[in-house]
Amino acid sequence: MQNQTKIFFLLGLFVGMIIGMNFLGGKIVSLFGVSVSVGIFMVPITFLITDIIAEVYGKKMAQQFVTTGLVILLIIFAFTSIFVIIEPHERYAYNGEYETIFGASLRIMVASIIAYIISQYHDIWAFEFWKAKTKGRFLWLRNNFSTIVSQAIDTLIFMFIAFYHLTPKFDALFILELAIPYYLFKIAFAIMDTPFIYLGVRWLKTGKKR
Repeated sequence: MQNQTKIFFLLGLFVGMIIGMNFLGGKIVSLFGVSVSVGIFMVPITFLITDIIAEVYGKKMAQQFVTTGLVILLIIFAFTSIFVIIEPHERYAYNGEYETIFGASLRIMVASIIAYIISQYHDIWAFEFWKAKTKGRFLWLRNNFSTIVSQAIDTLIFMFIAFYHLTPKFDALFILELAIPYYLFKIAFAIMDTPFIYLGVRWLKTGKKR
């Protein structure tokens, strides 16, 4: 597989995970007794991909991945909003279900986009920061340090923008109580993906022109 094809594959996977976690993440499951969104399984993959790209091709290309993802996400959200509003044909009997699944509130959309852009750009910056500090060594440390902080940013920004004072129950303390176990699972997944960043970097470097 040529390296350009590998880059396109990773970009496609990155965008797919972003769309997936936004549109499939509405389902809540129990993970070791804690209620979490199924999107939690996709989020770490996005950070893993940008770290792989940043390691092999640098900060600029990783930022291009994030910007591309943002543009696609905005386009998909725009179409979704239009399609939810459009009056259905009388033959279509599932409009209520369609609106329930895809009619996410504007507040949730805004929270998702803001959390995404800030956390992803921070992750790239932090990865490069630790790369400079370690003189390009300790990939496992750079991957985990950047991702762990970025996941905290992503979780807190999303939870507070999406749910703060949604009802009187959703005060700052209650949101933190919801966010902390969710974040701890994200950290666990980030640590577990450490072998994959080594595999991904080796795979992407294979055949790369000097």
